[in-house]
Amino acid sequence: MSTPMTVSTLASKPFDTPDERRTPEKTQVYVVHLNDITLARLTLAPCWRWSECIRPVVGTDSCQVNHAGYAVTGQIRIRMTDGTEQVIRAGDAYTIPPGHDAWVEGNEPFVGIEVMSAAQFARPAE
Repeated sequence: MSTPMTVSTLASKPFDTPDERRTPEKTQVYVVHLNDITLARLTLAPCWRWSECIRPVVGTDSCQVNHAGYAVTGQIRIRMTDGTEQVIRAGDAYTIPPGHDAWVEGNEPFVGIEVMSAAQFARPAE
């Protein structure tokens, strides 16, 4: 079993005034830093697809970021490089390992709150 993460300071910050914004095509990533923890609110528009909207920014063949989060609205389909697929819907908690493409399904934006990928998602390679 892993050691639990601890925090030492009470803190809050609204996503409406984030510390950082990333806005590739059809994408809004609002990032907040609370002490040593980084969180992100992802808003992915209908017709958003990782391979079309984020790949040009990061330059990899598939998403190489680990994701852990909670789906607030909409739904997104994940396809792993081995062909495995899963749909994540509003109300789902999720984890997604590196090596995937993803796209929004339906006419509603996908909104997710992410913990693991917050510092890296949609950030250009250095």
